[in-house]
Amino acid sequence: MPIDPSALGFKSAEYENHFDQRDVMLYALGVGADSNELLFCTENSSGVSLKTLPTFAVVAIGTPPLDLWMAAGRFDPSQLLHGEQSVELFSDIPTKGTIVSTTEIVGIYDKITAAVVVTETTAKDKETQKVLFKLTSSAFIKGEGNFNGDRGPSAARVTMPEGDPDLVVSYQTQQNQALLYRLSGDRNPLHSDPSFARLAGFDRPILHGLCSFGFTGRAILNTLCDSDTSRFGLMSARFITPVFPGDRLDVKIWKQENGGLFRTESQRGDVVIDFGMFKTRA
Repeated sequence: MPIDPSALGFKSAEYENHFDQRDVMLYALGVGADSNELLFCTENSSGVSLKTLPTFAVVAIGTPPLDLWMAAGRFDPSQLLHGEQSVELFSDIPTKGTIVSTTEIVGIYDKITAAVVVTETTAKDKETQKVLFKLTSSAFIKGEGNFNGDRGPSAARVTMPEGDPDLVVSYQTQQNQALLYRLSGDRNPLHSDPSFARLAGFDRPILHGLCSFGFTGRAILNTLCDSDTSRFGLMSARFITPVFPGDRLDVKIWKQENGGLFRTESQRGDVVIDFGMFKTRA
């Protein structure tokens, strides 16, 4: 069965994911943090109190129940790409605990050559019952369009500036970056198995979009928030071009009141993340 438009509005049952300090530190390493950012990488360094990177939210929920994607229909998983992602934090994420989440299908769009499925996840701390963050994610599924459905929005939510950025932060990814990042939960073979990557049209495994998102989030946190996680509010962006492990990521940031706009490019000049918007937490 192809994508099923009637799945719009489907909401999962609550599901839980437990994490601890090891998970928080492993994620930080997976998105490039190093000895210059011990705040996110160690729990026993003198004078340092471990903090959780804000973009850890994307892995803190664990894996949504299988029935969510079963409701959306049947498709070839090798044809699924991450389209857009937003993270909105209402509070700092603790360094250990249990997250209770619900995920709802809030959009199913027919792009003719592909289908886009948008999900929204609300996550709360099990112990305090406090809502910590909300995630909105879109999946671009090649070959599953043309079902006479809603075309959905065609324009990006933000207009990018034409002038030079106010800041450029460059990070070098490693050849094993995808192999390290996948240990935080996303074991999709597109990022590790050369034969699976070829099925998807790539000559070698690509880096997780959410890994590039995490690198970009670090750049924003360390510049616009002075590494203060309590100032990190909303981060949203669209994935444009795949990144390969070993690529350099250049995060270009245009400052705005209470936030900024951003774009991430590879060393080849390819735009890999675009239409990025960041707002500090109120």
